[in-house]
Amino acid sequence: MRSSNPVLNSKTFGTIDPNAEPMTINGTVNKTALLLVLTMITGAITWGMVFRPEFAVGGADAANPLAMPFMIGGAIVGFILALIIIFKKTTAPMLAPLYAMAEGLFLGGISAFYEMQFPGIVIQAVTLTFGTLFTLLMAYRSGVIKATENFKLGVVAATGAIFIVYLLSFVLNMFNIGGLGFIHDSGPLGIGFSLVVVVIAALNLVLDFDFIETGAEAGAPKYMEWYGAFGLMVTLVWLYLEILRLLSKLRK
Repeated sequence: MRSSNPVLNSKTFGTIDPNAEPMTINGTVNKTALLLVLTMITGAITWGMVFRPEFAVGGADAANPLAMPFMIGGAIVGFILALIIIFKKTTAPMLAPLYAMAEGLFLGGISAFYEMQFPGIVIQAVTLTFGTLFTLLMAYRSGVIKATENFKLGVVAATGAIFIVYLLSFVLNMFNIGGLGFIHDSGPLGIGFSLVVVVIAALNLVLDFDFIETGAEAGAPKYMEWYGAFGLMVTLVWLYLEILRLLSKLRK
């Protein structure tokens, strides 16, 4: 079993207790839906801070800065919680909802900033994200797309390459060294790069579907439903952010 999602790797279901209540696909779906609802609830908080002056001290001009601490805090807390869940999977039932709420604070704020620059972009990104999710799910369930070994290897390699490019770009920017700035531009190369990243992020969903299905068939313990839902959330957050970036480049 292989997934390029660092949350759902080949060792996730390595130890299975036959006496424990097994995970199910329906249980994972229900928990994923709950995490999405929690994300939207907290996302509405930072979204409101940006667009509703009454949440800010000093009127509309102070609304944007007020949201930043919540956004940054949500991103940092979400990252820390994700690491804890990855290394201690039994914490998923307790920490996965907290992760979803923390990510919601970050996503709500950053979505509002995009919306201020490009009105209507958020509803487009949300529609495309969930449209991609359900389309790939139907394609996977119908057998149109199969998570073969070669398919998995290709997605894993592509995801790793994207991670290396982003990391290298981050390091170069820290030292004010150019070279990879084109991946952030709205030119043909930048748009093409974002399109490739969106496709790879979407294909990770197929690997996640396959992995969760395998876990359910193997009789993984019940708490793994929360872990599987958490893994899907990681991919969905990545996909949504990349779609936002792609749409913003196309608008420019």
